Amino acid sequence: MDAPAWWIMNMRIWVSVLVLFSVAFPCSAQTVLKSEPFVLAPFEVAYVQDASCPPGRVLKVTGAIRGLQRKKSCIVLPSAQASLAIATP
Repeated sequence: MDAPAWWIMNMRIWVSVLVLFSVAFPCSAQTVLKSEPFVLAPFEVAYVQDASCPPGRVLKVTGAIRGLQRKKSCIVLPSAQASLAIATP
């Protein structure tokens, strides 16, 4: 294989890897909100820091389809996610 073809193949691999990581990395982070969102799509998950859960836990709110109640539970976030800044909706 000549040098230009080898270089192009390697660059395609690196670009593919960079695109994959740029899409996958932001999806792994979770934002902790100060209040529960008013609108939440079905099966969408939001993490809320409020007084309804004991210290060290956050409220996990899962959206539901029309006519059903949202699912709410208090969970402990992993340490990598617990250190995230608190955002406002």
